[in-house]
Amino acid sequence: MPDTDSRLPVGFEGLEPLVSEWALDTQTQREIKRLRSTPEEIRGFYNAVMPRIRDILDEVDRFPIGELPEPHARLFALAFSLAEVAPNVELYGGDIQVTHNFDERRFDARHGDHPSPKGLAAR
Repeated sequence: MPDTDSRLPVGFEGLEPLVSEWALDTQTQREIKRLRSTPEEIRGFYNAVMPRIRDILDEVDRFPIGELPEPHARLFALAFSLAEVAPNVELYGGDIQVTHNFDERRFDARHGDHPSPKGLAAR
């Protein structure tokens, strides 16, 4: 029987130090985290999670969306945070300021405070 009290599924223990800061439920929370992080923090997170992204997606894909056990939901949240920071790392070296762009703090995501798909109940 799986350990339901684990922060992440078996095999992903090395990512556990990232959970408290980066396993966030909403797009708005992830955006705020990215904007408040230093380039070094963003690159550190990216460098820790990116090499495991295929394993992460394969692991969470074992369950229907909306039916992820809590450790898997946290793992999926790390993947969402990776998607949030990846463009800043891959295109701007981790800088949160995107050159020649509007001030993204002005953007109001209507869905931003809704839980990511892992939090939706199966219907």
